[in-house]
Amino acid sequence: MKKILLASVLGLSIASAGLVEDAAKLDVKKVCDVKANGAAKVLAVAKKFNPEAIKLGVEFKRLGIRNKLYVKAVEEAVKAKKKEVVIKYKAKKKDKVKKFPLDYAAWRTCTFAVRALQLHKEADKTWRLAVPGDGYKF
Repeated sequence: MKKILLASVLGLSIASAGLVEDAAKLDVKKVCDVKANGAAKVLAVAKKFNPEAIKLGVEFKRLGIRNKLYVKAVEEAVKAKKKEVVIKYKAKKKDKVKKFPLDYAAWRTCTFAVRALQLHKEADKTWRLAVPGDGYKF
């Protein structure tokens, strides 16, 4: 039983490391360019990487809106072929609504998903530099 549990945990960590490595190698400007790739492709990139960011606890939140809400709203707008994305969310016990152009929301969703994993990968290498007494003199 312990071997099965250990193998499954190891498999998950290897799979998540693979997605983080893939995200670290991407050029965000090229991958998330809505004019060149289209909103549907950019959304697909975001849907690939954002669940991993959620699992690692590094999902972006801007303007009080989590990236998973951006993904959901952009997906609905792409399916309905709308030019505007409407995001409904709760802030301080009130329902709020934000509206964004589709291109901007798709770019933002993709950038947030990929960049969260890139920053997570970068932090693994550089966190020691921020610790006092490790080479820096104050």
